[in-house]
Amino acid sequence: MSRRRVVYHEGAKADVKSAVAWYQERSPKAALDFIEELHQAAKTIRQAPDRWPLGKNNTRCFLLWHFPFSVIYSEEQSVITIWAVAHARRRPEYWKPRMK
Repeated sequence: MSRRRVVYHEGAKADVKSAVAWYQERSPKAALDFIEELHQAAKTIRQAPDRWPLGKNNTRCFLLWHFPFSVIYSEEQSVITIWAVAHARRRPEYWKPRMK
């Protein structure tokens, strides 16, 4: 089992809350499915964080399977930081200031 730890930046937590609230208004099942898919994504990333290509700012991007969101993360030592859970249609790289 991997000893890597996944932590969400406060901004990423806000991204998730916003998305869940949006889905909750439309379909409680969709909101639960989104949360479950996000948990699965974090588990997959944790198992092999370097599997996805390295991008700007030493971040990587994992695309969710059924929702139009990307998980933006980086790994330092044994900690994986999720910087953003970004909607595909949101302005690109809005999360970059979080990395300072």
